[in-house]
Amino acid sequence: MKFDWTTLIGLIAAICTTSSFLPQVIKILISKRTKDVSLLMYAILTTGLFLWLVYGFILKDFPLILANSISLTLSLCVLLLKIRHG
Repeated sequence: MKFDWTTLIGLIAAICTTSSFLPQVIKILISKRTKDVSLLMYAILTTGLFLWLVYGFILKDFPLILANSISLTLSLCVLLLKIRHG
């Protein structure tokens, strides 16, 4: 893997977008409340993140793989918590 400015920008973007899921996951884990979380939105988002991950593997693009692996995991957490806690 070559490391250049493009990769650095991709990694910074990955950190920003991926970390944006953490407050929602933490809030749900603490409160056990998902009333205002959209099930459909997280179902669509989770599907999209899975497809981005597949795309990253096809391209062998480390920032895409890293960001979407973590984002998919966090999005799945929210989705499963939404299903569990309604």
